[in-house]
Amino acid sequence: MKADKTILNVEGTINAVGTDALELLRKSPGVSVDRDDNISLSGKNGVQIFIDGRKTPLAGKDLSDYLKTLQSAQIDALEIITNPSAKYEAAGNAGIINIRLKKNRSYGTNGSVNAGWNIGIRPKYNTGISLNNRSANLNVFGTYNYGRSNNQGSMNFYRTVLDTLFDQKSVTRHRANNHNFKVGADYFLNPRNTIGVIYNGTLADIQFANSSRTPISYIPTQQVNRLLVANNTNEMDRNSSNLNLNYRYAEPSGREFNLDADYGAFRINSDQIQPNFYFDPTGQTERNRLVYNMIAPSDIDIRSLKADYEQNFAKGKLGIGGKASIITTDNDFQRYNVFTNGKLLDTLRSNRFDYKENINAAYINYNRGFKGFMIQAGVRVENTTSEGRSEGFKQVGSQYTTYDSSFKRPYTDVFPSAAITFNKNSKNQFSITYSRRIDRPAYQDLNPFEFKLDEYSFMKGNTQLRPQYTNSFGITHTFRFKLNTTLNYSHVQDVFTQLVDTVERSKSFLSKKNLATQDITSLNISYPFQYKKFSSFANINTYYSRYQANFGTGRTIDLDVVAFNLLSRNSIKIGKDWTAELNGFYTSPSIWQGTFKTNALWNIEAGVQKQLFKGKGNIKAAVSDIFKTMTWKATSNFAGQMLRGTGSWETRQFKLNFSYRFGNNQVKAARQRKTGLDEEAKRVQQNTGIGQ
Repeated sequence: MKADKTILNVEGTINAVGTDALELLRKSPGVSVDRDDNISLSGKNGVQIFIDGRKTPLAGKDLSDYLKTLQSAQIDALEIITNPSAKYEAAGNAGIINIRLKKNRSYGTNGSVNAGWNIGIRPKYNTGISLNNRSANLNVFGTYNYGRSNNQGSMNFYRTVLDTLFDQKSVTRHRANNHNFKVGADYFLNPRNTIGVIYNGTLADIQFANSSRTPISYIPTQQVNRLLVANNTNEMDRNSSNLNLNYRYAEPSGREFNLDADYGAFRINSDQIQPNFYFDPTGQTERNRLVYNMIAPSDIDIRSLKADYEQNFAKGKLGIGGKASIITTDNDFQRYNVFTNGKLLDTLRSNRFDYKENINAAYINYNRGFKGFMIQAGVRVENTTSEGRSEGFKQVGSQYTTYDSSFKRPYTDVFPSAAITFNKNSKNQFSITYSRRIDRPAYQDLNPFEFKLDEYSFMKGNTQLRPQYTNSFGITHTFRFKLNTTLNYSHVQDVFTQLVDTVERSKSFLSKKNLATQDITSLNISYPFQYKKFSSFANINTYYSRYQANFGTGRTIDLDVVAFNLLSRNSIKIGKDWTAELNGFYTSPSIWQGTFKTNALWNIEAGVQKQLFKGKGNIKAAVSDIFKTMTWKATSNFAGQMLRGTGSWETRQFKLNFSYRFGNNQVKAARQRKTGLDEEAKRVQQNTGIGQ
C-alpha cells in the first residue's frame, strides 16, 4: 500500500497461475468487470489501462480481448493509481491501472521460460520465453508469448417490448491464437545519456460463434407465434505494432529530460455471418430467412511526440512537459444481404467512417516537502480538435442519394490537480487530494454504423456523444504503514452509458449516450497482515452511486445504489519449498452502465506451489471458482422495454503452470520506459457489437 496507489504482486500469487490479465483485474480490490468486460474502479468506468507505464491503445471489446492474451506468467504486478498527477494525461476519471510485466536483474545474460495448461470445459495452453543481455554500454531484451484459448459461455435474455416477448437463449464459443512479442535495446552513451528503441506487437486470430434460439410470443395470448434461430459466426484478425524511440538525460543533481516519439498501427478485420431463420412455433417448418454478411476492416494509426523535464526548484521538484498526438481511423463497413445464389451489398446500411483527432497538451507540476507536510500541485491544458465523416447512401422517395454526416469539434480544457500530505507523525499520515479529468468517446462509439446482433437487436454509434468530465475529492489516512482508509467523492458530468433503446416498435439497439450526471461517494479500507509463515490481505470497497438523465417522456433514468466489494487473499508456507493459498471475493448487487441493476457475484479459489531446482524452477497448481458461483444476472427497464439477462463463462478451471529461470540472476532489469503513445490511443475500438 502506497499513498497514491495499491500494488498487487502477481508473480508470487499461486492462484494467478493460468489466469489472464482481465481475470486478475476482476479479482483486484475495488475493480469491477461487467458482463461486456467493461472495467470500472470504485463504481467509475473511466479507467486507463497501462502496460509498463504505457497506455494501451485499445478500448471496449478490443481492450478486453487484448488483456485476455496477457497470461499471468508474463505479469509481475498490478498498480492501481487512484490520483494521477498533472504529468499524466487528463483522461481516466477513475484513475490508472498499470500492468507491470516481468523484467530480468550487473552484467551478463539471463532469461526464463514458462508453460501452462488449463482445463474447464475445453483445454487452453500458453507458453513463453524472455531473454535479457546487458554489457557495460548496451542492454538488449526481448519476450515472446503464445496463448491458445477455447472458451464456452452462455447468455440468456428475456425481453418484453409493447405486446411482444422475446426469450433468447444463447451459447457462445470463443477461440483464439495469440502471439505477443516485444524487443528493445538501450544504449548508454555515458552515465547521463541513454537512447532506446522498443518494438512490440500482437497478432491475434479469433473465431467467435453465438448460437441462439428465441421464441417470440404475443403477450395477450401468451402463445409463441414464431421461433428465431440465429447462429452468428465471426472471423477476426486483430494485429497491432508499436514503435518507440526514446532519449533520456539525467544528472545526479536531479535534472532529468525525457523525449519519446511513437507510432502505432492497428489493423482490425472482421467477417461476420448473421443468419436469421424463422420457424413456426413447433420449430419444424421454416417460414422465411434473412441472412447478412458484415465485413468491417478498420485501420487506426497513432503518432505522438512527448517531452518531460524535471529539476530541483525552490526546495522542491518542478516538472514541465508537453505532448502532441494525431490519430486517424478509417472504417469501411460493408453489409451484404445473402441469398442462395450470391450476396448483394446493402448500400443503405453500408458506409465509411473516417475520423481524425489532434490533441496538444502542456503541463506544469510542482511538489515540495515542508516540516510536517508535503504538497503537490499541477495543471494540465489540453486542446482537442476532432473531425468525423460518415459517407453512405440514403433513400429519398424512390431515389438513392449520397449523404455526408460530418462533424468537427474543437475544444480546450484546463485540468488542475493537487494533493497535500500531513506526515509529521510517520505512523499516522493524512492526505487530501483533488483532480479534474476527462474521458473522450472511443472512436467507434462515434461511428453511426449499425452492427447487427440478430434481426431484432443491433448496435450503433452516436456522432453527438460528448466527453465526460469528472471532479474528484479524496481523503486518505494511513496508520502504521498498513491500515489504509480512503474516502472519495466524484461528480461526473455527461457520463457515458450504454442504453438499450427501442426502434421500429419491437426492435432494440445498444448505443452510447451521455447521462446528465453521476455522483459517487466511496470508502476503501485495506489491511495487510503477516504472522510468521502466514500472510493475508483484506480489502473492502463500498460506494454510493447515483445516475440521473432525462431523454424525454418515458425515457428517464434515476437510479442509485449502495454497493461494496470484499477481497481476501491468504497464503501460508508449508515446509521449505511448499506454499498454499486460499483467495476469495464478493461483489454486492450494483449498477452497470447506468441502467442495468445486477445481482451479487462471489468466488473462492485455492492453489499450491513448489519450488524446484534450488529456486530456479516453480510449479503451480490451482482451481478457480471452486463452487461455480460466477454467474451474472442483470435487469433493465428503459423506454418501454424490460430486459432480464443472465450469463456465465468458464470460470471453474484446473490450472497447471511451470516456469524456469536460467542464466545470471543478477542481470539488471531492462530499463522501465513510459513511452508517449497518447491517451486517445486507449480509445481504439473495433465494431464492438460484432461477436458479442
